[in-house]
Amino acid sequence: MPDAAPEPTRLNKRMAELGLCSRREADEWIAQGWVKVNGRVAEMGLKVGPADHIEVERRAQERQQQRVTILLHKPVGYVSGQAEDGHEPAVVLVHARSHWRGDPSRQRFAPQQLRGLAPAGRLDIDSVGLLVLTQDGRVARQLIGEDSEVEKEYLVRVSYGDLAQNPQAAFPREQLQRLRHGLSLDGQALKPARVDWQNPEQLRFVLTEGKKRQIRRMCEMVGLKVVGLKRIRIGRVMLGKLPLGQWRYLGDAERF
Repeated sequence: MPDAAPEPTRLNKRMAELGLCSRREADEWIAQGWVKVNGRVAEMGLKVGPADHIEVERRAQERQQQRVTILLHKPVGYVSGQAEDGHEPAVVLVHARSHWRGDPSRQRFAPQQLRGLAPAGRLDIDSVGLLVLTQDGRVARQLIGEDSEVEKEYLVRVSYGDLAQNPQAAFPREQLQRLRHGLSLDGQALKPARVDWQNPEQLRFVLTEGKKRQIRRMCEMVGLKVVGLKRIRIGRVMLGKLPLGQWRYLGDAERF
């Protein structure tokens, strides 16, 4: 008996699956009449199958190319997303005066680059390091989509009980193994992580997921207290020499 044909998918979802844009961008392009399916201008809500041919007008691609992705070295005291409990969102740090002079990009800051600029992932209020803010739905989907496998690397200063100096010497090896694989949060087993001692006071974590306060909660479960946490890498993009509180553009040749 032949396999059943796959169910048709909404056009915006299919365009996101193909990596053309985000669903929100797809809806915008469809509303503008910039998307054709099998040679005909698509209507909102249209469903398509794998054999349907999707075309996007150049105007949509040009608008997408104008969208920016910004790398910010977030300080302590700022939340990643919407303002909460009197704390400001990290996006308030993105302005002409805080643009890093060492940015190799030739792009110049313009106020319209703030429109729709949103964090692609979280970084806790009491953590510092690399935060990605983007107008590009493709970048957001790559970093925080359900199927994202992009690595995030952190340096985490810890104490163990009363030991603030050289907790590595007293911390049991089997507990380090639990950090790597064996813990659960919110009723779900965590994906395997790479966790190693960077120096006697600092652990290096490499994760492919980002649950709320994940590293702090993981450490608490094995008796460690996080004293400081810094994200230094997302995928192939490093924090590098970007100063605290400053930002730069993601370069044309850079890929996560």
